[in-house]
Parts: sequence; structure tokens; C-alpha cells
Amino acid sequence: MTIYIIMVILLFFLAASDLMVGVTNDAVNFLNSARGAKAAKNWVIMIIASVGVFVGATFSSGMMEVARKGIFHPQEFFFSEIMIIYLAVMLTDVILLDAYNSLALPTSTTVSIVFELLGAAVAVSLLKIGRNPLETLSDLPKYINSDKALLIISGILLSVIIAFTVGAIVQFLTRMIFTFKYKKNLERFGAIWGGICIAIITFFILVKGANGSSFMTAEAKVWISENTWLILGVSFAGWTVIIQLAKWIFKINVPRMIILFGTFALAFAFAGNDLVNFIGVPLAAFKSFQGFAAVPGADPTTFSMAFLSGKVQTETYMLLIAGAIMVITLWTSKKSKHVSKTELNIANHDSQDERFGSTGLSRSIVRMAVNISQVLQKIFPERIRNIVNSRFSRPVTTNENEAQSFDMIRASMNLTVASSLIALGTSLGLPLSTTYVTFMVSMGTTLADRAWGRESAVYRITGVITVVGGWFLTAIIAFTVSVIFAILLDLGGIYSVIALFGLALFLLYRTYWVFRKNEKTKVEAIIEEEGNDILELCNAYTTNILDLVPEMYEQTIDALYKEDRKKLKELKTQAKDLLMKTKNRKNNFTTRLREIEEDSLQYGHFYLQMLHYIREFSRTLDDMISVCYEHVENTHYGTSKIQNDELIKLTEELKYIYTSISNMIREQNFEMKESCKDKHEELLETIVEFQKNQVRRVKHDENAHTRNSVLYLTLLSNSKDLIVDVIRLLKVQSKFMVAEEEGIVAVPHSDLT
Repeated sequence: MTIYIIMVILLFFLAASDLMVGVTNDAVNFLNSARGAKAAKNWVIMIIASVGVFVGATFSSGMMEVARKGIFHPQEFFFSEIMIIYLAVMLTDVILLDAYNSLALPTSTTVSIVFELLGAAVAVSLLKIGRNPLETLSDLPKYINSDKALLIISGILLSVIIAFTVGAIVQFLTRMIFTFKYKKNLERFGAIWGGICIAIITFFILVKGANGSSFMTAEAKVWISENTWLILGVSFAGWTVIIQLAKWIFKINVPRMIILFGTFALAFAFAGNDLVNFIGVPLAAFKSFQGFAAVPGADPTTFSMAFLSGKVQTETYMLLIAGAIMVITLWTSKKSKHVSKTELNIANHDSQDERFGSTGLSRSIVRMAVNISQVLQKIFPERIRNIVNSRFSRPVTTNENEAQSFDMIRASMNLTVASSLIALGTSLGLPLSTTYVTFMVSMGTTLADRAWGRESAVYRITGVITVVGGWFLTAIIAFTVSVIFAILLDLGGIYSVIALFGLALFLLYRTYWVFRKNEKTKVEAIIEEEGNDILELCNAYTTNILDLVPEMYEQTIDALYKEDRKKLKELKTQAKDLLMKTKNRKNNFTTRLREIEEDSLQYGHFYLQMLHYIREFSRTLDDMISVCYEHVENTHYGTSKIQNDELIKLTEELKYIYTSISNMIREQNFEMKESCKDKHEELLETIVEFQKNQVRRVKHDENAHTRNSVLYLTLLSNSKDLIVDVIRLLKVQSKFMVAEEEGIVAVPHSDLT
């Protein structure tokens, strides 16, 4: 009995952990549309979502079906076996979802729990079959509800395609009606449009959000199913009148009202139905334990779980606790924002810092799309093309919408289309993943809105492929890991329970530690500056880089001498991150120009020059650290004592130059420029001297190592590049000075040219 009490306690601990990692992952489903469109202040959005989550959680008492009997037939298992299944599922789920959160990839908690249940049940079933000489593999369907599993898989695959297609078509038609300058058209028929959207969302709440709740009787569900059009018609008429009156009296923003209402609806439905993905398994295990404990002297290896096939209600206090944990996580989780950035990055209507790179598949898709577009241009008359293009013409970016990933029209369609598809699928009895539907609808509306232009399409499509590919991996990993865990738990008993629980804790701690460490790195600390003064923006960014380079240089030299592979690996990751950030910043030069004040446009070329030299710093630093890491990774000798002494001397001189220039730029006082120029010349001569020293050592020292010598000479060359580029940057910077009273004026310094 003791081992099962321990397992129940561990399951409840895992349930709390799963609630936190699950909400972190699924929060993007109901927050991203409002966040991306900046529909309201973040605290307002969070309060609305929190209310939806908490209310939805209290309506979830009838949610146990999947965990108890949706994937396997409980009457075929004994108590000891069912506990192994549930513990394997929860261990896998916590680890898997936390890993996806750390990678900032949204995935489906429904798919993960289904395939974990399937994997653990299959593993235990195979063990039972193997121990029973009267059974063979052909008896596996007796244990597994294969029809239900196949229905879930097919429904999910179908929903991905339908969601993307419908999202694209609806957004195209909506944009044709409203255009990007939608305020005028909203005045004309905004109430009708709002009535349609909110009526659909209201129906979604009835069908999806309240479908699993205890107060929804079977008769009520049948009535809703048989009177769909009546509900939609009455709801449309009522909401249209309400919105029109609200427009006249309170001057409300119709899209904002749709977005906030839709945010509540999706949060409500998420908690009402997806809560089973987080606590359904532990609660089913607890019910199993209660049933077993109620029979004194029962044998866990022969006690049947047939009673799980019946209806089981969940206590309200448990739902309230679960709802409270989800709300707290919603407000405190930093990883939630991390995951949100992935979808918002792909859906952004402007070219920006692209998270994903380019792949052969994404390039092929873009080229194919371009070719199809060229064919369509020949088919459709120019007059029609001009009309369509005029409807999709975006206004010049203003301060009001700079921070938006997309406008409120698209956000409204994201929520409305996702709600309608999920409600339709639920009413037809089809299993759907809210994550998959909401994400693919968002991608469809993004495509229709022409947010994937020639400058960003390759990277955005790579992002979509990465996320969708991650979904398939979710199913494969969930199934495989749960199979392994179930087998280990069955064979190892209490020892496996303790070991696997310890492994879960270790992995959770490690991903948390790595995430916090990444958040606190110096590169991450280089924040995007706010404001429109281009010189201030540029100077702040430049000084951050100038402070960072010598620090990373010094750490690299020290780690190389100590042959510290772990430290060099960290520096390599940091350098790659810096390189990508500087690349994106330079590539988005034109975007930044559109945001600056008109009076500062004359300094655009200055800003571009600064970005060029900063890019060169990061490239040289990345090359240098990569070479050092590869050298130590291959177990070659680090630098010798004399080489290290020479490099330390270079480090001190390089740090002096970079720090001096950083201070001059920060203070806009270039009196020390001559001193830096002199130090630069001396340092170049020192580098030449060190190169000659190494050549002599190679010539006369029999113990000189070829790879070590090549590495050392490479470091000297990299050091020279860093020195030359920073002096060139000083040359550009010193041409501009800030006059305290007269504003920014250009003051060329010809003595540096």
C-alpha cells in the first residue's frame, strides 16, 4: 500500500507542475491575438483571460473521460497496472511540455496526453500479453481503444489543413471589405460585422466551453445541436443591437470589443476542456486509489479497474485549486511570453528580427509561390489586380501601430475563425487541438494579409515548418518516452519510481536554470531602445557592444589557456546570438528609418555605418571564439604560458581602447581620440612583434605544436581586426557631436580621415 500512497502523492505534485508548464504552453492560444494587436493594456488582457480561465475551470467537473477510458479499456487492467500507466504519463508530460516551453515552441497538450496514454497503455498491455502464454499480439486491441486513437489523429491532421485554408479565405474577404484603413467602413457596418463575430464566439462558448461542464445536461446539449441556426440568429440580432447602441452612447471600438470577448471565450474553453490534459490523469489515479482502498485486503495485482468505465465527478474544491494555480501561472510565467514571441514573430506584418533562418524547403516553397503569382498576374486582368492591390495597401506606419504585430481586424478574425472551427468540430464530435487550430488560423490570416513578403517569407515559412514539425515530434516523443517509462516502472518498482521522479525534477530544474541564464546573458541585456532620436539610439546600442566585446575577448583568452571547453561553449553560443542580433538589426535598417523623426533622416547614412562596424565586431568575435572552441573540443593543446602572457597584454590594451571609445561616445566628448589613435598604432606594432615571436618559436622550439601555432596566429589576426574596426568606428562617431543647447549638429573632424 505504501508504494501506491507515494505514487498518488507524486502524481498530485506532477499535476501541479503540469498545470504550470501546460498553461505556459497553451496561454498563447487565447492571449496572442490581443497581445499582437495591442487591443488593450497588458494587465487588462490578463485580467480578462484570468477570469475566463478561473470560470472555465469550475465548469470542468465532467472532464475525466479521456484519462479514464478514452484511449484504453480500464476493465482489462488491474490497479497496479493502471497506476504504472498514469505515473508514466505524468512524468512524460511534465518533461515534454517544459522542454517545448524552453524552446519557445507551442505544442498541443491534447496530443501529448493522448499519445502518452496510448504509449503507456500499449507498453503495459504488451507486458501483460508477454506474461500470459494464452495471449498474442493479436489480443492488443482488447486493451487499447484503437478506434478512438485513430479518430483523434485523423481529426488533428484534418484540422491543421482546414484551419489554415479557412483562415486565409476569411481574412482575404474581410480585408477586401475593410482594407487596412478600416475606421471609415467600421462606422458604416461595424455593428453588423461585430454582431456576426460575437454571435459565433457566443455559440463557441456554449458548444465548446460549457460542453463538459456538470450543469450542461444531455437534453441541453441535444437542444443546442438541433437549434444551431436559431441560436446564431438570435445572438446575431441581439449583439448587433447592443454594439450599435454602445457605439452611439460609449463610442466603443468594435474590433477591440470582439478581441477581448474572444480572449475570454478561448480562455474559458481552454480551462473548461483542456484542464483534463493537466489534472485528468492524477485525478483518475486518485479515484482508482480510492476504489482500491475501499476494499480491505484487496490485491493490487488482481483488483479490477472496471469501475472507471462509469461516470465520475470531480470535486469542486479540486477544480478551484487547479484554476487558482493556472491563473497564478498566467501572471508569473516568463516562459509564456517566450512562447508567445514565436507565433507573434511569424505573424508580424513587418520585417523584423527573424527568429528562424532559411531552409531549402522554405526557399522552394517561396519560389513556387512567386511563380504561381506570376502566372495569376497573366490570368487576371490588370484592372482587377489593381482593385485588389488597392484594398491591401497598407498606410505608412505611425506611432499608434508601430508596436502592433498585426492590426485589430486580423486579430478579430483570428479569434472568430478559430472559435467557429472549434465549435463546428466539437458539435460534429470531432477531436480537435485548440493549439493547432488557433495557430494555423493565425498563419492563414497572416498569409492572406500579405504579411509574408519577399523579404520575410522564407524565414516565416521556416518557422511554420518548425512548429508543425514539432507537433509531429510531440506525438512520437510522447508515445516513445511513455513506453520506456512504463516499462521501467513495471520492472523496477519503487526504485524506478524514485529514479524517474528524480530525473523529472533534475530536467525541470535544468531547463529552468538554463532559461534564466539565457535571460540574464549580456547579449539579452542589449535591449531594443525606445525613442526616435537616431543618434541617441545608435550611441546607446554602440556603447553596449563596445562594453561587451572586450569582456568576451578576455573570457575567451582565459578559457583557452585553461582549456575550459564548457566556458568556450557558452561564449560560442553568446557570440552566435550577438551575431544574429547585429545581422537582423542591420537588415532592418530601412524599418528603423521609417520610425525616426524627419529631422534626423540626414543621419541615416551615419546609422548605417555604425551598424556595419558593429556587425564586423560581432563577426570577428564569433570567428575567434568558434576557432578556440573547436580547438579545445578536439583536445588540442591550449595556449602556452608565454602565449597567454602576450595575449593578456593584448587584452589589457584592447580593453583600454574599447573602454575609452565607449566613454567618448557615451559622453560625446572626443578629446581622447588622439590618445586612442596612438594606442592603436602601438598595439598594431605589438601584434606584429608577437607574430614574429611565434615564428621564431616555431623555428627553434622543437616542442612547438602546429595547430597551437596556427591558432595563436589566428587570434593575433582577429585581434588586429577588432582594433582596426573600432578605430574606424571612432572615426565615424567623431564626425558627429551633440550641441547641448542647439540640438544635434554635424561637426566633421577631418584630422581623423
